[in-house]
Amino acid sequence: MKEDASKHQLYDLILFDGVCNFCNSSINFVIDHDTQKRFKFASLQSEVGQQYLAQFSRNKKDFDSVLLIKNGQLFEKSDAALHIAQHLDGVWRRLYFLKWIPRTIRDMIYDLIAKNRYRIFGKSDACRLPNPELRERFLG
Repeated sequence: MKEDASKHQLYDLILFDGVCNFCNSSINFVIDHDTQKRFKFASLQSEVGQQYLAQFSRNKKDFDSVLLIKNGQLFEKSDAALHIAQHLDGVWRRLYFLKWIPRTIRDMIYDLIAKNRYRIFGKSDACRLPNPELRERFLG
């Protein structure tokens, strides 16, 4: 059954590379530090992820950036990461001050990590499957 991507905009949605070990670990980190359950998740490879890539006129095979859909607006790379950190529990929200560093510098560092993430952290053969208690937070 095809899901309508627009119906999921009542909360912030994180789109991530579902076969990237670093990305999956990052999603686990967000889950552990998002006690308000503000975020929902979908892999970029999923049907929902593909619908959002199309909705925002993005290449459907471009999985090099975490994307955040917040209030109908798309954030990518370091902007997405900082907006996510802003809503996490504890000291992580304080990382948002890094927003004052010019985006070109932040994204240069982000791109360096993204370019090497498979080589450094590895790659899975398939997207992660959430356990039953987390399934409601994953779309697609």
